[in-house]
Parts: sequence; structure tokens; C-alpha cells
Amino acid sequence: MKIIITGAAGAIGSHVTEAFKKKGHEVIGIDAVTDYYSIDIKEITISDLKKSGIPVVRKNLAQDNVSDVLKGAHVIFHFAAQPGISATTSFEKYVENNIVATYKLLEAASKVEGLKLFIHISTSSIYGALADSDETAEPKPTSYYGVTKLAAEQLALSYWREKGLPVSVLRLFSVYGERERPEKLYHKVIRNIYRDEQFTLHEGSELHRRSYTHVSDIVKACLLVAAKIDKAKGEIFNIGNDKTITTGDGLSLIEKITGKKIQVKKVPRRAGDQLETEAKIDKARKILGYKPTMAPLAGLRLQVEWYKKKLHKPANKG
Repeated sequence: MKIIITGAAGAIGSHVTEAFKKKGHEVIGIDAVTDYYSIDIKEITISDLKKSGIPVVRKNLAQDNVSDVLKGAHVIFHFAAQPGISATTSFEKYVENNIVATYKLLEAASKVEGLKLFIHISTSSIYGALADSDETAEPKPTSYYGVTKLAAEQLALSYWREKGLPVSVLRLFSVYGERERPEKLYHKVIRNIYRDEQFTLHEGSELHRRSYTHVSDIVKACLLVAAKIDKAKGEIFNIGNDKTITTGDGLSLIEKITGKKIQVKKVPRRAGDQLETEAKIDKARKILGYKPTMAPLAGLRLQVEWYKKKLHKPANKG
């Protein structure tokens, strides 16, 4: 199959891109390579993809025409988005990159002959402060990110309802692992611990409970959806680890892996943060055969090793 993956230079999209290539599919990535976080990290990832024979087309979905890239596609994974909860990112930017970009991609996708499935990647943030219910729960987002991602997934599903575009939605829970964005928790902790710098922790967040899900388990779900297209059409699936740990537990695991103590500096709580996520994945288990297997200790060990290999620059002692 020909598979298009938007946000291919990102932490999750890149791993999914590599997985489909290894399965023998024709894979093309699309990425705007924005400066929301270090472009250097994205360039390292793009370089890794090119070594695997995967081209990445540099286009902005909200501004550029991607019809030529989509031509002949059988499956489209839409990972590209304005991510995270950021006090410095404007509402307009979330709207542009999460809603407008999705609309333009859907319009282009609806004209692709032979398209079998459009998989829209969503987030547990659409549930709000407590993401501990199944897919039938009322969404109650508490951040610009969650609000615009909810709008984007419903926009995608409207193309299924009204136009017959084969759409499926995956709501991802607390993804971590190799290539994680630098503003996310574990990347920040690992970076600061190796730089011997203080790590700022939002007040009370060490007690937050999360369905921390290693990126490899997200990849499994994406492979399953593409293999079970008829069962996935029109459906929403929670995708995550159904075993939760607290943020404090995760920090302790990193200390165990690195043998180093985290220097914590407490800062005020962050508005819009989720208090708890617990992935209810019964539907994904039943329909897709989804089963997450990566334990937090093993997953964090992989992330630490990636950071040391790709980003860590030891101080010159000479």
C-alpha cells in the first residue's frame, strides 16, 4: 500500500513511518518542520528516515496544497498538529494547525481515488481533567489544545458521516519514548539530569496519574488499524497503556536508570493540566486486537539511551 503520514518528523509519526516501511509499504512523510521546538531534533529524525529510504516532503498543511503528494494513497495517517498545553502559544495558532490544517487535508483526501482509510490522530486531552472513561464519555477539554483537537476529530468524522470518506480516530494517551518533544516531561527530566540542571515541576503534578504509553505500543495500534480497515471505519479508539503510574513514579524510574538524582524546583500549577489519565482500551482490544506490552522501566530505559546517543554532549574534560 501507499501510505502518507503527516507530522512524519515528529516523535510518534516518525516511528509509525519507519514501521510501515519495514513492512514493505511505500511510505511518504509530510512535515512543515516548524520551530515550535528545536528544528535540530526534527532534522536528526528526518536524516534517520532518509537512511531508511523514506522521503519527507516539507509542506505546511494549513497553507500548502498537498494533492500531488496524496495522489494514489491508500491510507493517510494525520499526526501533524499544534501539540501540547502551552501558555505561549496563541489560540489562533492552535486553530490554524489543528483545525484549518485538518480541514484542508480532508478536502484533499476526499479527492483521492482508491483511498481506503484516513486515520485522524487525536488525544486523551479531549476528555478534560479526568481522562478515565471509554470512548462514549462526554468530552470536557480544559485547554486550547484539547478543544481544537476535539473539533478536528469531529470535523474528520463529519466527512465520514456526510461524504463517506473512510475515517477512523485514535485518541492517544500520554505518549513517551525516543524522539519525544523537548518540552515534554521525560525529555526535560533526562536532559536536565545529564546537564546537571534543575528540573521545574509544576506544584502537585508529581501526584498526577497517567497512562504513560511507550511509542512502540502506539505503533502497534497504527499497524492494526491499517490491517483492519473495514472494522475501523467510522470508529473512535482509545489507544494507551491501561496500567497507570504517577509522575513521581516515573521520575523515580529515571533516577534508577541513570543513577543520578533529579534536582527538582517546584513552580505553580499549570492551567489546563490533566489530573489523571487512564486509558480504557476495551474497544481497541476487542475490535483491533490491541495489547500494549511495554513496561515503564523498559520504555524509559530506551528513551534514556536514545537521548544519550542522539542529543547528549558530554562536557569536555580536556
